[in-house]
Amino acid sequence: MLKAAQHHSIDTADVGPGGYRATVTPPRTSPGPASTRTRARRSGDRPGGAELLAAAVGAVPGGSARPGQQQMAAAIEECVASGEHLLVQAGTGTGKSLAYLAPALTVDGPVVISTATLALQSQLVEHDLPRLADAVEPLLKRRPTYAVLKGRHHYLCLARLENSTEDEPADTLFDAPAERPGGGTRWLGEAGRLGKQIQRLRDWALETDTGDRDELDPGVDDQAWRLVSMPARECVGAGRCPYGAECFAEASRARAREADVVVTNHSLLAVDMLAGRHIVPPHRLLVVDEAHELADRVSSAAQAELTPELIDRSARRARPLLRPETAEALTEAGDALAVGLAEAPVGRLTGGLPGPLQQACTLLDAATRAALDAIGEIKADDPDPVRKQQAKAALDELSTTAQRLLEEAEHDVAWVERNDNTGRRALVVAPLSVAGTLATHLYDERTVVATSATLALGGRFDTVARALGLEAPTPSPPSPAAEALAAATVRPGGTAPTPGGSGAQAPRQGVDSGPGWRSLDVGSPFDYPRQGILYVAAHLPRPSVSGLPDAAGEELLELVTALGGRTLGLFSSRRAATQAAELVRARTDLPVLLQGEEALPLLVRRFRQEQASCLFGVMSLWQGVDVPGDSCQLVVIDRLPFPRPDEPLAAARAAAVDAQGGSGFAAVSVPIAAVRLAQGVGRLIRASGDRGVVAVLDSRLETARGYGPFLRRSLPPFWYTTRREVVRGALARLADS
Repeated sequence: MLKAAQHHSIDTADVGPGGYRATVTPPRTSPGPASTRTRARRSGDRPGGAELLAAAVGAVPGGSARPGQQQMAAAIEECVASGEHLLVQAGTGTGKSLAYLAPALTVDGPVVISTATLALQSQLVEHDLPRLADAVEPLLKRRPTYAVLKGRHHYLCLARLENSTEDEPADTLFDAPAERPGGGTRWLGEAGRLGKQIQRLRDWALETDTGDRDELDPGVDDQAWRLVSMPARECVGAGRCPYGAECFAEASRARAREADVVVTNHSLLAVDMLAGRHIVPPHRLLVVDEAHELADRVSSAAQAELTPELIDRSARRARPLLRPETAEALTEAGDALAVGLAEAPVGRLTGGLPGPLQQACTLLDAATRAALDAIGEIKADDPDPVRKQQAKAALDELSTTAQRLLEEAEHDVAWVERNDNTGRRALVVAPLSVAGTLATHLYDERTVVATSATLALGGRFDTVARALGLEAPTPSPPSPAAEALAAATVRPGGTAPTPGGSGAQAPRQGVDSGPGWRSLDVGSPFDYPRQGILYVAAHLPRPSVSGLPDAAGEELLELVTALGGRTLGLFSSRRAATQAAELVRARTDLPVLLQGEEALPLLVRRFRQEQASCLFGVMSLWQGVDVPGDSCQLVVIDRLPFPRPDEPLAAARAAAVDAQGGSGFAAVSVPIAAVRLAQGVGRLIRASGDRGVVAVLDSRLETARGYGPFLRRSLPPFWYTTRREVVRGALARLADS
């Protein structure tokens, strides 16, 4: 987090228990009180969003006006004024960050920006916001301020740190084998390493201004961080905590309340909605970037699980507060769950909880209720309120989850999952849909702008709108304009040009709308038909087996050899990625980087630096990998990324649509594949000078009459071909250029 917007005053003469600061002047993010800031923003001569955007773009080296960026900024200002919500598809290169940050500075009070990835969050607070603040300060007559707001567990907790040594034997030194890869009891060398990390955290606590884990360099492992951080559910609150006055998490909230722009993440935004919206500061404008990820993050926040290890850890934490027989009942419930999970098949539980799991949940519900009654309320004179709250929170969560599973509500999905690496088993429950939750909690008393490069699936916004809880019209056939656009990009014959040229994808206004919302596709400054080719290997057999079919492997080898590397391979399974890597290594001299063989950031760095290399991997490579230039001129996708049949939530949602007389495949699986495919295809063109080919080795993208055109309309309008000789010639010309 940027320290430029912070100011701390520390009184080192007054220290609290354990030697940590006891007096801290709350950090501020503005040069004066919030009321002064608000009055300044409401002055009549305040510049508009267009003027602020022009100043921001002018401050970017080589920056120039982009029509799509300007149109997006203007639409946001209009929606803030009208109270409408806005869905904006902004293709790569639009500059959408500045397009929403500039009009955000015209809104009274804080504006909240939510992102799905740490990469985008870092880009905003380390690059975009500082540059914007510098550029608009002369216009606003003051410097805009910004702050990052993360979940409580991202910050060092001084109360936990004070007791971390005592917690080690109970919570980490003898964790169950399934908690760690490889299993086995923790040995003394590991314990010593943990102790060294805790000591380094103690030293860091005396120096850090924010307590933000992301600022700890080098970092510590998750085991160590859990000992010094506090999940929100376990926090007693600043008023009851002996370190409440110097709490890093509370300080981050204070900074957020003072800031003009608050940057947070989808997970915390989801928790805020589910908890009654008291975490994120009140605001009039919420911008959800990477909005295609929001529904999944809300679903994850509403998900809960039970594991024997979790019950055991909670029982050990509560044991000092309980009678022996009450604590033993918790242990017995954990043992019963372990037996039930061992007997239950992995996957979705379509017929309700099996008997052993139902019995385990019943035992757990009774045991946790008895334990909570025995612990009682936290009182002002409790000798250790922090530990008591931790024990109560853990037990309460177990009780709530057990009751939720026993209820077997129609709106929930339950399944048994198993981690193949550790053998860990869990009983999981999650909501069938979060559209209702979003409709109720996302839009009330604020304008929401949802933006992403992949919102218009099949050329329309209605699918994403419904997933985000908005009322959307019934899908209709594509408009003549949309059909013309699709036809213009489908050229099965002819000779492909060597990708390259200039131009832009035109904005499209009002593609879809509904009660209280409208949409906008601002296109992209990239000239996709001239910069890239979409090649579908329509001659290949329909993929039917897991892994990489022999014919697809030969096609991959031919494409990679024609270009001489420079290939990002996106595969549907780890097995397929491994087979592809082994094939290319055996038949060529090209360097092949395989996800899992080294840390992913290191692999991406090597791929960027070694121009002849290939990088092969699975789903985490499908988005977030940004390699502009000649190092990535071929993106190969082995098969359409439909959800696997054993993905519990997708399968349950599809089954629910089928039960109502619809097509679960069309309503659930195809939109998921469309978003994933668009994200993967988007790895190719990252800058105006990029050129290359996207090769899809799944003939269904061409031959499937039902969903093939829908998926193609969800992609950038590349020059399209199914002819092998055409794409080979284009790759050869790229290799020689």
